[in-house]
Amino acid sequence: MDSTTGAPGDRRPVPSSALELPRLAPGAFRGSVSTEISAHLEKLIAVGELRPGDRLPSERELAASLGVSRASLREAMHELEAKHLVARRPGRGTTVLPAPEHVQTLYSQLSDAEHQLRDVAELRGTIEPRLAELAAERATAANLVELENILRNPVAEVSPEESLRLDLEFHMLIAAAAQNPLMSAINTLACSWTTSSRVLSHSTRYAREVSYLGHRAILAAVAAGNPAEARDAMARHLADVAELTRDRFEDRGTGETP
Repeated sequence: MDSTTGAPGDRRPVPSSALELPRLAPGAFRGSVSTEISAHLEKLIAVGELRPGDRLPSERELAASLGVSRASLREAMHELEAKHLVARRPGRGTTVLPAPEHVQTLYSQLSDAEHQLRDVAELRGTIEPRLAELAAERATAANLVELENILRNPVAEVSPEESLRLDLEFHMLIAAAAQNPLMSAINTLACSWTTSSRVLSHSTRYAREVSYLGHRAILAAVAAGNPAEARDAMARHLADVAELTRDRFEDRGTGETP
């Protein structure tokens, strides 16, 4: 058994077609080719589309599929390996690594507990501003590429369901940019606990615009490397979301429609 990939039967070959680079909108933030590759693959790992134990295509096959040079791909893989997101073994290919053991222990200890929405909101208010602050200090060019890509579509062109998905991805990527796996694990749990309530904060176009503008302010501070402003922008965003959620709960209680 390979300690980096779980049981032998868990290793899932991933077709190169599942890893295609997104088409960036005109004017979207672009880094180097290797930065775009590493950012894209890191996002797939962060949101669970690439799971621990998954085996990536060979370097030759993946470079050909993505339409990039093997040198650029190799540089991107070096960055992912440095972040302990993948393991590369001669003759065995590249596999996605599981979360560190202490993070998995944290999941198992917390997942069975009873959590009220109020408690989770308080958790978010405690941890996410600090994650944004750390992201402003530690975000790599690859992190900034993926965060910008999340916000590339105007609110008017995004459905409530897509807006919710992008919201979850944005907050998970901010946590990833903070480069603290324990805090990132707690943030992922908080995201999973609050999905049902977050639906309410994306149910109207006004709510989606508020969320989008909040994300824009957070990213601007992170990209500028301003930890204090990133922390404050996240705190303002969470306060706005909490107010929108309360309003929608009250509307449902009185039978009002959007």
